[in-house]
Amino acid sequence: MTRTLFRHRDFRLLLIGLSTSMIGDSLMLLVFAIWVKTLTGSNGAAASVMLCIAAPYAVAPLGGWLVDRVRHRRFLIGANIASALMLLPLIGVHDRSDIWIIYLVAALYGVSMVATAAALNGLLKELLADEVLAAANGTLQTVREGLRLGGPLAGAVLFATWGGAAVALADAATFLAAAAAITLMRLREKPPERSDLHWLREISAGLRHLMAETALRRTMIAGAVAWLVIGLGESVSFAVVDQGLHRPPGFIGVLASAQGAGCVAGGLISARIIGRIGELAATGVGLAAFGIGSGLCILASLPTVLAGKTVAGVGFVIIMIGFVTILQRRTPQPLIGRVSTAAETLTSGPQTLSIAAGAALISLVDYRLLLAVMCVGTTTAATLLWSGRRLTAPQPGTRGSRART
Repeated sequence: MTRTLFRHRDFRLLLIGLSTSMIGDSLMLLVFAIWVKTLTGSNGAAASVMLCIAAPYAVAPLGGWLVDRVRHRRFLIGANIASALMLLPLIGVHDRSDIWIIYLVAALYGVSMVATAAALNGLLKELLADEVLAAANGTLQTVREGLRLGGPLAGAVLFATWGGAAVALADAATFLAAAAAITLMRLREKPPERSDLHWLREISAGLRHLMAETALRRTMIAGAVAWLVIGLGESVSFAVVDQGLHRPPGFIGVLASAQGAGCVAGGLISARIIGRIGELAATGVGLAAFGIGSGLCILASLPTVLAGKTVAGVGFVIIMIGFVTILQRRTPQPLIGRVSTAAETLTSGPQTLSIAAGAALISLVDYRLLLAVMCVGTTTAATLLWSGRRLTAPQPGTRGSRART
């Protein structure tokens, strides 16, 4: 199926364009925080950059409504060009008084990420047959996770050598390259359907679809449970390094590399798993793997913790690919943008609460208890999805289906 996918000219162009922009993302996202930290010396100020990037998810349904009113290929071309332009004000950052520019651009970056993810879901659904969506999502996720292995470090080196403006210009160039590659695609999309509904009902249509479709509703409930504990890991990882392994803070990079390697492996096998057991069951398997990996980190042994991080990485990517694939397959084309952004909002909310809870609890309770909570929460969500696995059971004869041309 992967070979069939790569014979698809438009998908190859899309992959080239998205991979190029992912290179820019992997360079820039960490640099936002490093830049603020360098100018202020404040960890809190640096962490606030991540909040700026995450904030647009709260109003994501508005973006989904806009995405569904335009052709997705044209939207992605325009969004990539706009993303390149939005980075240019960073050239004017020189000292602490200019930090507001970094915050503003970070917020715009978050808007770009929300909108382009929704448009990409719609474009893939228009471009490919349902049977190869999992393979396409797995390929894109594998590239993304592979770049995360070295991208942030490369961005930090570029920042230290040439400064933040140079990294911003490099990122802008990747957005323009992505726009050029998508422009070369030959896909002629159908005009978006117009609705006579009141605009409030149009915006909420994505949420209503998520709740009305049985498999999607189960996915969202399980996802909310899972993300309500997965976010604890943002704080727990530092405690694993410090209190568990008795290593310096920088050692967290080793654990991140182990998890990244697992993510790459998960991306390579996810489509095959989804093809064999269906999206709900595969997402459940991913959640179970993440829970097991988190549980292994309770043991204060370096080999065990590295193994746990690797297993968690495999599980995490299978979760993400299973999640986006079921959204694409179970959503009508006219609703794909609103459904995608509504799902992002419903999962990012619990995740934000989880991150905040982890930051507050890590100094009050044993980190191993929080790891146990992560393990129990994700395996509970996995059980919920596994029990409904027949809702998305694979159909006979779908493995050899071809992509649309």
